[in-house]
Amino acid sequence: MKMRILLVDDEKEFVETLAERLRTRGFHVTEAYSGDEALEIIKEFNFDVAILDVQMPGMDGIEALGAIKKLKPLTEVLMLTGHGTIETAIEGMKIGAFDFLLKPCKMDVLLEKINGAYERKSEHEERIQKAMVDRLSTSPMSVFEK
Repeated sequence: MKMRILLVDDEKEFVETLAERLRTRGFHVTEAYSGDEALEIIKEFNFDVAILDVQMPGMDGIEALGAIKKLKPLTEVLMLTGHGTIETAIEGMKIGAFDFLLKPCKMDVLLEKINGAYERKSEHEERIQKAMVDRLSTSPMSVFEK
């Protein structure tokens, strides 16, 4: 199955170009042009990795990051910006960003970060599955509990 990526940036040309570059590398990419649009999409669909621009009109990337983590905590988020500050990076990491990259970012670096984020998401999912199996094997009646 293809890795599912949500790409969010208010710069339409940047989004379209990066989305096409990611698609040619085998990723399934969904595009959004604002934090609000990203949240509407993420409510309906699951993504492995979201790539968020920090500075966008309306809801900025940090606000969108917080909302995404509340809605879909296992979705890993890469913050991508042309105007990064250490304070913003620290704030994003505290909220749950996987990493923080500056634009322009080399494609091989971005791909490495995407793969790392996907790996972490997969590890979290495996631990959750194992915990559920362990719970069922030690207490089969727990299936009937709320």
